[in-house]
Amino acid sequence: KDIQYVFSNYYNKLEIIRFDSNLGKYVGYTEFGVKQANYWNNIPSEIARRRAQREGYCQHNIDIWYGNP
Repeated sequence: KDIQYVFSNYYNKLEIIRFDSNLGKYVGYTEFGVKQANYWNNIPSEIARRRAQREGYCQHNIDIWYGNP
């Protein structure tokens, strides 16, 4: 199934950083966000944790959200 997990951090309504399960890594959108993305992308347990969120959260609830009545 084409399920995408996205985790974003915002500050003052500006997106700073995002994890996208299709990319499998963090992407920074500001100078600070780029630094944070580089830091978090080099922590294997952080990347594994975010990747697992797609399976544990999205896949687990897909039938609840989009199931046939």
